[in-house]
Amino acid sequence: MPVLEVISGFTVVWVIILVGYVTGRSKVLGDHGQPVLSRLAFFVASPALLFDTLSTADVQSVLGPQLLVAGISAFAAAGLYLLLARFILPKRDGSETVIGALSASMVNSANLGIPIAAYVLGDAALAAPVLIFQLAIYTPIYVASLDSTTLAEARRRADAEGPSGHDAGRSPGPKRPPNRWVAFWRQVGHIAVNPMIIGSVLGLVFSATGWVLPEPIAESISLIAGASIPAMLVAFGMSLVGSKPFEKAAGRRPDVALASAIKLLIHPLLAWVVAGPLFGMEGNELLIAVVLGSLPTAQNVFVSASRYETGMVASKDTILITTIVAIPAMIAVALIFA
Repeated sequence: MPVLEVISGFTVVWVIILVGYVTGRSKVLGDHGQPVLSRLAFFVASPALLFDTLSTADVQSVLGPQLLVAGISAFAAAGLYLLLARFILPKRDGSETVIGALSASMVNSANLGIPIAAYVLGDAALAAPVLIFQLAIYTPIYVASLDSTTLAEARRRADAEGPSGHDAGRSPGPKRPPNRWVAFWRQVGHIAVNPMIIGSVLGLVFSATGWVLPEPIAESISLIAGASIPAMLVAFGMSLVGSKPFEKAAGRRPDVALASAIKLLIHPLLAWVVAGPLFGMEGNELLIAVVLGSLPTAQNVFVSASRYETGMVASKDTILITTIVAIPAMIAVALIFA
C-alpha cells in the first residue's frame, strides 16, 4: 500500500474527528447530540454499511484467517493481563480484573474499526471479522465471566456481613441473572438482535447465495450506509470533549497503565506473530491484521463496567488513553508496512 494513501486515509479520519470535537465544544447539536449520532450510526447506518459491503464481499475472506487472528490475539492479550495483574494488582476483585483484561484486548471494531478499514485499508468489510468475533464469540464469554465473578463476590460480601443487616442502606448493585444458563441464553438473544450482527449475517447470506436486491432498495441502503462513517467519527470527536483521565484520587493509574500498555504495544505484536509467523500472512494481509489489532479499546468495555458496577474508572481512562494514542500508533504501523 503506498505511503501517501496511508497518510491520506488517516488524514480523512482525523479531520472528521476534529470536526466532531469542535461540534461538541460549540454545543451546536445540544447536550444529546453525541449519543443521538452514536445511536444513528449503531442502529441504522452501520448495519446498512455492513450489509452493503459484505453482500459483495468474499465470504471465505470474512470468515477466514483474519477472524482467527483477531480471536487468538485477543485471548492472548487478555490472558497476559490476567497473569500480570495477579502480581501487579493483587488486591483487585476478580470482576475488576476481568474488566481490565477486556480493556487490554477488546478493540473498537465499529466506531473506529470500520472507518479505518474503509479509508486506510481500502474496504470497510475488512473490519467485519473482528466485529463478528467480538460480538458473537468474545461477548458471551466475558459476560459469563462477569456474571460468575460478580455473583461470587456478592456472596462473599454477604457472608462477611452476616445477618446483622448493618449495611442495609447500601446499594444492592445490578440485578444478577438467577443462574448462568439464563445469563447465557439471554446474551445469545441480545447478540441475535444486535443490528451489527443482523447486517453482517444478511450481507454474508446475500454474498454466498448471489441474491441481489431491487435497484431502488439497494440504492436506498447504500445512501443510508454513507452516513455511517461520518456519524461515527463526529460522535467520537464529540465524546472527547471534557475528558480528564488519570485522576490520582481514583487510585487506578496502575490498572490503566497496564491495560493501555498491553492494548497499544502487546496486542498489535501478538496480531503480527499470529498473522505472520503462525499463519504465513504477508503484505496487505499482514498489514490488515496488525492495524486491526492496533485499534483502541472499545467503548463497550465501559458499558459492561457500568452494568456490573466494577472497573468503571480504569476502563473509562483506558478507552480515552488508547484512543488518543492508537491512531498515531496505527499511522506508524501502516507506514512501516507500507
